[in-house]
Amino acid sequence: MGASPDRTGTSRLTLAALLALLWLAGLYMRIPVLVAPALAPFMSDDLGLSQTAVGALTTLPVFMLAIGALPGSLLIARYGPRNTLIWALLLVALASAARGLAPVTAMLMFVSALMGLGIAVMQPSLPALLPRWLEGPHLALGSAFYMNGMLMGEFIGAGLTLPLVMPLAGDSWRLALALWSLPALVVAAMLLLPRRNLNPPQERPAWIPDWRDPMMWRMGLLLGGTASLFFGSNAYMASVLEARGELERLTPVLFWFNLAQATASLAMLKLATPWVGRRMPVVISCAGGVLAMAGFLLFSGWTGVVFAVAMSFMAAILLILLVALAPQVAEKGQAGRLAAGTFTIGYTLSFVVPLSGGALADITGNPHHALWLIGLFAAATLPFALTLRLPD
Repeated sequence: MGASPDRTGTSRLTLAALLALLWLAGLYMRIPVLVAPALAPFMSDDLGLSQTAVGALTTLPVFMLAIGALPGSLLIARYGPRNTLIWALLLVALASAARGLAPVTAMLMFVSALMGLGIAVMQPSLPALLPRWLEGPHLALGSAFYMNGMLMGEFIGAGLTLPLVMPLAGDSWRLALALWSLPALVVAAMLLLPRRNLNPPQERPAWIPDWRDPMMWRMGLLLGGTASLFFGSNAYMASVLEARGELERLTPVLFWFNLAQATASLAMLKLATPWVGRRMPVVISCAGGVLAMAGFLLFSGWTGVVFAVAMSFMAAILLILLVALAPQVAEKGQAGRLAAGTFTIGYTLSFVVPLSGGALADITGNPHHALWLIGLFAAATLPFALTLRLPD
């Protein structure tokens, strides 16, 4: 019964195996990045890191997400999405583990950048791989699964490193990085197993994004808005709560804020098929994220916390809807190209906008101004959601 095919001709067992592989690959797009904040105090004590260097352990890989998207598109066009994904995952595993071998700060930053480059190449590889492995209603489900893996990776990496992995590593941050990183080598080997190519392109696809494509720009701007909400709020949460005299709430706020992303990704496992490729879910999640950010800025206490958690939830829903669009709307063999352009635009903005917010806060002396700038930018992207050429 479990191996009986559905109406697309894919057995349930095969579908489950493919979805599990996609989930595991998604997991390693965030775990290597989010273990760094948890291990930062130990790394700082050992290597004498400055505060700027500590922050760069997380922000440098995020910046590489923008830089590495276009090389990823080239590799996908030349070697195929699965081969590109495997090599990128190998780079992530080895570079992430190599952070534990770094004797000095310069080497730590170099291998962190290499790790971020590998993750950047993974991001367009997965949307490009989906039409090769899945079809019909399974496309949206595949997107939801690997995005669930990615967002669960944020929560797992940030939440389990200190209570679980550090004791296993004998309180060695270097060994802890190896314990988190090296299992990705097994995932890379498992990606060799599926022999499926349901929609092979007839010729080598173009790799340079079509910068005249209005759909790509709408998707990229919306991605930049929602990613800025999440990364910016994470970056300035401590400063805002301290300015309110609520710094004691920081730990529970960050816990629920990041858990909301994982919860949203679980909800999308059910909602992906009816929601992905439709305009109104994009509009509602974009508007909801903006309104929730305004609520957090206007209300203090636990009311503000509820708005912050709601904003994180809506931002995650919008992120999944946008990432899942590329294999839905791209022409045959062009999903990697569209995804690469979207990620280049979106993650460049998600680096520049929060950074600009921080500069504004430095000038005015008010950390709330950083989040107001981020919220206004996200609000400015709402018209692009309204004009998406998708069915309601």
